Amino acid sequence: MSKKTYAMAIRDTLASEMRRDDRVFVMGEDVEVLGGIFGCTRGLADEFGVERCFNTPISEQAFVGAGLGAACTGMRPVVELMYMDFTFVCMDQILNQVAKTRYVFGGKAKIPLVIRGQQGIGRGNAATHSQSVETMFMHIPGIKVACPATGEDAAGLLRTAIRDDNPVMFFEHKALYSTKFEVPDDDNFMIPFGKAKVVKQGTDVTIVANLLYVSRALEAAAELEKQGISAEVIDPRTLVPFDYDTITESVKKTGRLITVHEAHRTAGWGAEVAAEISERAFPYLDHAPIRLGAKACPLPFALNLENATVPQVSEIVEAAKASLYRL
Repeated sequence: MSKKTYAMAIRDTLASEMRRDDRVFVMGEDVEVLGGIFGCTRGLADEFGVERCFNTPISEQAFVGAGLGAACTGMRPVVELMYMDFTFVCMDQILNQVAKTRYVFGGKAKIPLVIRGQQGIGRGNAATHSQSVETMFMHIPGIKVACPATGEDAAGLLRTAIRDDNPVMFFEHKALYSTKFEVPDDDNFMIPFGKAKVVKQGTDVTIVANLLYVSRALEAAAELEKQGISAEVIDPRTLVPFDYDTITESVKKTGRLITVHEAHRTAGWGAEVAAEISERAFPYLDHAPIRLGAKACPLPFALNLENATVPQVSEIVEAAKASLYRL
């Protein structure tokens, strides 16, 4: 194991996969010289040449489409979007082409395409550069969705994504890039999609969170522990495929479910989890599932207002107590 930042775990995984398979290449805005977002592609052009790590024009519609074409012909492209908010610029390519091509060709056309980039709060990037949009891609069959919350998960899930023959949307959180984590020194380290991680064991309430909110859920769990409440924290890691079995077993034990994410609460992935667990484990629930998510407004520029828009640790604590004591 080595201590690495989240960004370096991504960068080293990209380099490792490019060494292993010369079909893997990286493209996006500023990836060649400036090293892409938070240096996640720094040095790749020096090692592999500009044929395998190259800049694109500022046209997400065009270069996501180019990535799809390359994947269809046997390459394994990794397309970097500067912000995942920019997926909306190329939704036709992603939802109507990338997601459906393998299906409409009867499985004969493999689409080993990874689309990755940053999203989320923490830097005051305002309404069009701070959104959490991972839920949008759960709705369209044909796309896998990964959301690493640690450097270890970033490395293991990214390697799995690159080696997958299906398109993967890979969501990274900008507030995590400089955080250091223990990361395995193994060029074949992979984390299977569809396998949640029980980050903390508990007996009284199940908290399901992703990306930055895994650490916030752990903060809430520590505070609850001081009050005699044992919280189990689960990180789904991938939203598609989703590991409902692990969460179902946890809820059967605790009798309570809280979902918390940075994405907007309305129609967020937490709503889908709450609905599915209600169907699977209704007789075991001692309280209705509680959903926490961002308020229904665009993300503000000012950090104090940004924080007021998304769930805070104190809200997770109060939600857990409410599920126990019906406050």
